[in-house]
Amino acid sequence: MPSDARSLWESLSAAGAPAGRLHGPHALAALADLAHASSLGGRLEELRDRSVILTMKNQLRAALAMIELDGVARRMVLCPPDLAAEHLGAVVREAAADACVYDADGAPAELPALRTRIGARVQLAPLGGTRRSSRATEWILLTSGTTGAPKLVLHTLASLTSALDAAARPAPGTVVWSTFYDIRRYGGLQIFLRAVCSGSLVLSDPAEPVIDFLSRAAAAGVTHISGTPSHGRRALMSGAAGTIASRYVRLSGEIADQAILDQLRAAYPEADIAHAFASTEAGVAFDVGDGFAGFPRSLIDTPKADVEMRVEDGSLRIKSSRTAHFYLGNSAAPLRDANGFVDTGDMVELRDGRYYFVGRRGGIINIGGLKVHPEEVEAVINRHPSVRMSLVKARTNPITGAIVVADVVVDDASGAPPAEKLKSEILDTCRQVLARHKVPTAIRFVPALDVSAAGKLARPHA
Repeated sequence: MPSDARSLWESLSAAGAPAGRLHGPHALAALADLAHASSLGGRLEELRDRSVILTMKNQLRAALAMIELDGVARRMVLCPPDLAAEHLGAVVREAAADACVYDADGAPAELPALRTRIGARVQLAPLGGTRRSSRATEWILLTSGTTGAPKLVLHTLASLTSALDAAARPAPGTVVWSTFYDIRRYGGLQIFLRAVCSGSLVLSDPAEPVIDFLSRAAAAGVTHISGTPSHGRRALMSGAAGTIASRYVRLSGEIADQAILDQLRAAYPEADIAHAFASTEAGVAFDVGDGFAGFPRSLIDTPKADVEMRVEDGSLRIKSSRTAHFYLGNSAAPLRDANGFVDTGDMVELRDGRYYFVGRRGGIINIGGLKVHPEEVEAVINRHPSVRMSLVKARTNPITGAIVVADVVVDDASGAPPAEKLKSEILDTCRQVLARHKVPTAIRFVPALDVSAAGKLARPHA
């Protein structure tokens, strides 16, 4: 992306009309058409220098509006479609929103009572003038915490695109991305920006079955696909993973254990398999493409020019040009520490020259004063060839306060042994690798595990 571009549209237009397309479940849009047409019904100028909240459910409309509003609006607030209605008012207040863009054919009942409200459509209308950028727009993203109101995180196009390597970017029109993510969350937004800068993007829909999404992606000629490890596991369980011939598979948002990396390598032997670490606040820190879980110690010991990382009290901390600027709101805590680092809250352990993620600081299970990271136990359970995915959680115990239990999804295509034998094999592996207090006391086989709107395993609230 040109460093002097004030807006996303200027960047896309720098080498002529953009060649990419955005594919939704029921419609597609050519980026080149935005040179003379608008999804906002010719009302784009009404949003100039305004703080605009985007409340659409439809990702395709949201994608078009984001391209159009960057460089025009003073601020864009990207609301994911699962934002709780009771939090919408607080988001409007904290962001000082004075305009709203929504789905023209499906305005939400809780639509903010703002002075300017514009319904967006996939069918483009004449722009009514020349598309003109006038400022650097603030991009406001919402955190995806499990409880409470989301925090509002302020980025700019520069911080959002700092991780895009211009030198390694494919020639325009040669790449077709697809992503399980919603593009209004940080992980999905990163893929959206990569896609529109070098090719096309197949957008997902939360109501769409995995097999249908993969079929659409295959029909669009997908070359690159992205999602969380849970997305990857659900794709493999669907039986439709082989419908796409992806050259690149990128995981982020959750710990990528060795099992899912190996399973994706088996499914896509010709593809580059990578897993990245990023957060809404810290930005993209790094990606790893060597086929192994965790990341090499050298990333800490020898920082890159634009990313510095350190580990303090087991938590990964990041300082870079990709970091968000600050939280919005008078009561918001500082985003960085005194040295400019963002504390991610993701815990890591160094083993044999490599750091491994073991879980979130706030997700620890306390077993009689001893700590258990659920993700660490899941990584061991997932090693079994008959296990597709697992969820480790606490169960109340009158003696120790809690015990560790696990729900396990079996890969029916693997020729799994009988349930009791499989349970015994899983527990034997756990006993060989884990400390005694980390070994599950009970295993339950379940047909599926819930995944949150952010694409992560839905974990019980702490």
